[in-house]
Amino acid sequence: MSVFFVTGALLVVTSAISAVSNIVELFTDSATRVFAEFAGTAAQAPIGPDGDTVTVELDSAYLLADQLPLASVVALVLEQAVVVAAVATVVTSLLLVMWSILRGRVFGRRNTTLIGTAATAGFAGVALAPFFGNMGANGAFAAISGGDFDNVVLSANLAQLFGIAFLGALGTTVFMVGDRMQRDTEGLV
Repeated sequence: MSVFFVTGALLVVTSAISAVSNIVELFTDSATRVFAEFAGTAAQAPIGPDGDTVTVELDSAYLLADQLPLASVVALVLEQAVVVAAVATVVTSLLLVMWSILRGRVFGRRNTTLIGTAATAGFAGVALAPFFGNMGANGAFAAISGGDFDNVVLSANLAQLFGIAFLGALGTTVFMVGDRMQRDTEGLV
């Protein structure tokens, strides 16, 4: 039992440390490193014989922008805040469900609410973090290209979104039905 609590705490602390590190890097480095996704953009890479350049297609890269617009900086900070909030909420909710189950209270409105909260937080984190990251990347594109390069690619992992939505709906339904069955059968045995 304590292994899960320690692991959960480590997960939350690690995500918070990573977020703080990324935010500090955003404000201290001379060239800000921003993750960006590309759509069919050709580039040259020295991977041919004797280091000759070969045309490749970029899928993603880190942009190094000397100056980012304020909106992009705010978006990149919000991206980190969303990740930490989602991880902390999911871990805390699931640990509280586990604690309740270990104490003999499996089905109930509290556990149903906690499962729904974990699913909602996970879904929001997976959907919003890339959104804010894309806003930051668009500012980096604008700063580097002077507004000449238009590469708006917003992507979210649909498999993760559907998986979280499905598991959240399934978990919430199971706990709701279990709670109802438990109330309906009280006193029968």
